[in-house]
Amino acid sequence: MPSMVSMETPTEVHALVRRTHKERVLRALRERGALSRGEIAKIVGLSRTTVSEITRDLLRRGAIVVVDTDAAVREGSGRPAERLALDPRSAQFMGVDFGHRRVRVAVADAAHEIVASGRQRYQEDAGWPERISAAFGLIDRLGDECGVHFHALQGIGIGVTGPYPRSSAPHAPEGAFGPGFAAARDDVDVSFAERFGASVIVDNNTRFAALAEAITGGGAVDDLLYVRLSDGVGGALVVGGRLVGGATGLAGELGHVTIEPGGPLCRCGKAGCLETVASVPAIMAACRVRGADVGSLDELRSAVERGDPAVEQVLRDAASALGRVVGMVAMAFNPAEVVIGGEIAHLAPVIVGQVTATVATELFPWAAAKPAIRCAQLSDDDGALGALAALFHSSPLFAGYPEPAASRISALPA
Repeated sequence: MPSMVSMETPTEVHALVRRTHKERVLRALRERGALSRGEIAKIVGLSRTTVSEITRDLLRRGAIVVVDTDAAVREGSGRPAERLALDPRSAQFMGVDFGHRRVRVAVADAAHEIVASGRQRYQEDAGWPERISAAFGLIDRLGDECGVHFHALQGIGIGVTGPYPRSSAPHAPEGAFGPGFAAARDDVDVSFAERFGASVIVDNNTRFAALAEAITGGGAVDDLLYVRLSDGVGGALVVGGRLVGGATGLAGELGHVTIEPGGPLCRCGKAGCLETVASVPAIMAACRVRGADVGSLDELRSAVERGDPAVEQVLRDAASALGRVVGMVAMAFNPAEVVIGGEIAHLAPVIVGQVTATVATELFPWAAAKPAIRCAQLSDDDGALGALAALFHSSPLFAGYPEPAASRISALPA
């Protein structure tokens, strides 16, 4: 992701140089396997003294281990050199997705392979200290269950609900989009940076999900609309090959488009938002009103599989509402593709089918005007995976995209 232009102090520059050197050493070990310090120095173009300092710190933090020496292949009578390799138990990257009612975590090693993942629920009215505590408890549990440690994390990506504003823009009103949204910006990154000593990036979790979907889908992404149905309804826009945040981070907030004037009160303070009709809690509540015994996604899946007519009608109504909003947005910017994410979209194919039918009635009656509409390829962990993708890739989707202020991003320890 591009860095914002800022005046950096000599200490910050030194930390950045050190981090860059560490990343080059870790990349060499990731790509080539076990290497001696001398081999590392030749590959990355650093002095042996610098490599020795870096590897000493990486060994201390547990990012790498000594696996053997080069005694078997060494020529001459010199002292055998230690060979170093990545510690397979060492987590290197972490993606965190804070939803309205749950947090999801995905952990990757230095080879960018997922080594641990899980979720932890909390109450919708839980404050940020409780949400952060739930995340830390989940991370500790994953470490114990999967045998990984977090002493050498290189980066953490964190997705939060609601608009994530530019650093110069005002925060969303307190209480909008969930409890203490402003605290999400002010406290979450600091809490994680202090606990793990890693650099942190924060953004809207649905934009992270869109990034994950775009990268997983392969090929160039020019104009795409992403919608995620979960505890809320989120959206993200890719326009001209770039992920768009908007002037104050509100771009893609489809869940708060009014679909039913005078309808139920939404968490944002408005009435009749799409989220009050098409979010997972709203869908399940509507199923119960119609007499269907649905209290979880597993029960909803069972009802869909046995063809419960009440559940099917609720899903069609919600998808029709979503389709009207998608149709309006599609008319405005003409995407080539619409992707519908969230676990409920996977377990209820009628949603994508009904959205497709509804959008068709909202657009010009020309084949070229109609976007391809499909279910997301990823599961409901897509926000956490997208946060990892933001750490892994300098994606062209992020060209010109605002980051948190440089002062909010904690550098890795020198």
